Amino acid sequence: MQNVYIGYHFKVEPKDPGTEILLAELGETPFESFIETEEGLSAYIQKEFWTENVLEDIYILSSPEFKIEYTFEEIDQVNWNEEWEKNFEPIEVDDTCYVRAPFHEKTNAKYDIVIEPKMSFGTGHHETTFMMIQHLLETDVENKKTLDMGCGTAILAILAEMRGAKPIDAIDIDNWCYLNSIENAERNNCEHITVYEGDAALLGGKKYDLIIANINRNILLDDMQQYKDSLNDGGTLLLSGFYEEDIPFIDASCKEKGMKFIKKFSRNNWVALKYVN
Repeated sequence: MQNVYIGYHFKVEPKDPGTEILLAELGETPFESFIETEEGLSAYIQKEFWTENVLEDIYILSSPEFKIEYTFEEIDQVNWNEEWEKNFEPIEVDDTCYVRAPFHEKTNAKYDIVIEPKMSFGTGHHETTFMMIQHLLETDVENKKTLDMGCGTAILAILAEMRGAKPIDAIDIDNWCYLNSIENAERNNCEHITVYEGDAALLGGKKYDLIIANINRNILLDDMQQYKDSLNDGGTLLLSGFYEEDIPFIDASCKEKGMKFIKKFSRNNWVALKYVN
């Protein structure tokens, strides 16, 4: 029997960064699939988990900084692959790394990563993913024990392995992301990635040479001490998922814990920072 879904279609103005904020807020609710559209975002929730007040705590909907309109409909069956094929655009970074879905043609890029996003996050954070890939391409990760925190589709964990990192832990609190990351690691013939479902509580007693965390400002700040405690001396911390105006908060937290700022990438007001312990 097919699950029945309720599909919400949001028109967001301005689209950037409104769509990203809306996606982040909806990600804390029972909505389980998100597809970027030309006008904003479509989000899907199983009917059995839907209530009339499902959007009650989505604060951006009442923000005067954004104009958001939406419609919703009941959908008996969703062809997710078809939806992703219409909306998932490949990511090409510096002619070196190409992240694509199976239906995109293979390129001659040095690192060709094949991702089947399905219902997990992966297409909504092109800027942050792009910049974290840039950091990874510039960082020596050979034989470095690595953590991909909030791994989503496991793009960054897969690239880390392709560049020689091992072993690699990939963690995400979302069950769809957990399952999708396992599939994507297998799809790219990865042998050193272990995927876990959970949050930073799983880090107790573990140590890494490289920690990658592409999440959001509040979660990063909440978990920063655990990242610090899990990072070996001289280890590298890559952070993204936040805006230029968030940098003072992130930077203060890192420096307070003895980590040294190394480099920043910025793209459409999103940023990605590199620190060394």
